[in-house]
Amino acid sequence: MTTTDEMDSIFHALAHVTRRAMLDHIRAEPGLTVGKLANFFDVSRIAVMNHLAVLEKANLVLSEKDGRSRKLYLNAMPIQDIHDRWTDTYSAHWADRVNIIKYAAEAAAKKLTRRDQDE
Repeated sequence: MTTTDEMDSIFHALAHVTRRAMLDHIRAEPGLTVGKLANFFDVSRIAVMNHLAVLEKANLVLSEKDGRSRKLYLNAMPIQDIHDRWTDTYSAHWADRVNIIKYAAEAAAKKLTRRDQDE
């Protein structure tokens, strides 16, 4: 079970938009190097390294030394632990169904908006 301090660290890491974007890139490309990750952002390499330090402290990113570079990997388990803490099997099932309905409704609304703009 995740401790309160660990959860605080995870929530702190996820609170920043740049760190969430970094996690998206790392998830999309496991083994992404720090240099390639830095290219996605208009901040200094030091700022990228500081953000990565926060993500690693929260155990959301694992890194592996590969010669002169570091490869980055997403560790989704801390997020899963938090999810599991506040959901049970029953509520997770219905939350998933509500998400499906939400995305379908949003897609339908976008389609209607595009159609109305075309007319």
